[in-house]
Amino acid sequence: MTLDLRADPITLTAALVDIPSVSRDEAAIADAVERALREQTEGFEVLRHGNTVLARTNRGRPTRVVLAGHLDTVPIADNVPGRFVDEDGEQQLYGCGSVDMKSGDAVFLHLAATVADPVCDLTLIFYDCEEIAAEFNGLGSIERELPEWLDADLAILGEPSGGWIEAGCQGTLRARLTVAGTRAHTARAWLGDNAIHHLTPILERLRDYRAREVEIDGCVYREGLSAVQVGGGVAGNVVPDEAEVVVNFRFAPDRSLDEATEHVRQVFAGLDVGFERTDGAPGALPGLSAPAAKNLVEMVHTHGGGGVRAKYGWTDVSRFAARGIPAVNFGPGDPNLAHKVDEHVPTAQITTVTQILRSYLTGAGA
Repeated sequence: MTLDLRADPITLTAALVDIPSVSRDEAAIADAVERALREQTEGFEVLRHGNTVLARTNRGRPTRVVLAGHLDTVPIADNVPGRFVDEDGEQQLYGCGSVDMKSGDAVFLHLAATVADPVCDLTLIFYDCEEIAAEFNGLGSIERELPEWLDADLAILGEPSGGWIEAGCQGTLRARLTVAGTRAHTARAWLGDNAIHHLTPILERLRDYRAREVEIDGCVYREGLSAVQVGGGVAGNVVPDEAEVVVNFRFAPDRSLDEATEHVRQVFAGLDVGFERTDGAPGALPGLSAPAAKNLVEMVHTHGGGGVRAKYGWTDVSRFAARGIPAVNFGPGDPNLAHKVDEHVPTAQITTVTQILRSYLTGAGA
């Protein structure tokens, strides 16, 4: 398929939706994006790295902004090709990836082709495998192998945010809490010590846990500690000698991963439990006081965006924040509709986000 980057970004979104690009199968969409960037933009160095497509200008501008979005989607659920529907006087575009995040990609591609003289240098990154395990993430591959491509004064991720700036992101960790008992036949249960029963104090502490709220740069992050998995049991007639609870802690970005881990340890201090952190990723501070980010915030307020709020959940902004680069999530679409069979984006949001970013990149109204 040939993509027309100068077409209305609504039309461009529909064209991207119609190219199936489930994770690990992004070659066709990457080919189309690469070809369009090479043929329809001026002043960009274009590079292909696997199924990630990168492009950047080097005009000597005083600042650089990264526009990054992933090309992959979750598995298609009979929702490709896309379709336009009018609902209550508002046009919606239905289709896999319409929210997460081909509408954001379309905005970035359209601006690359139509903003002739931006006030900043631009880096575009369209990457693969975001929707699956982190080890396959195309942006992570760029971070390891071509890290200079991530250098910038601000990174904007086209994650769906409903036209709001969702600043930073929460960190996340999972930990396994284990308890031990003594195995026995259930007909003589008094000879054993039921490990599952020893989970009670852990669950009580989780039940009574009070989440912290933290305000950073005007964004309020609410933490959460939750049991997400319980395991134990040997057979229907055996008192179990092992049991476990897996907990997930979503923490505000003012904590490091190690600090968050120690906090979870302290929640269960005094209990006879084993503790193992099984995975984790740090959060990202919003960085809204940085000049490049501050200018974007002003544009959103001036040109009819939704405003600014904290990002709940983890996104790839964390990769930039770890490098000291302010990063925000800003794109069309309701994140609550991502991955749903009826995933859809209001086309008016695509237009609004495009207009705001055009004003930001050209300095209009600054």
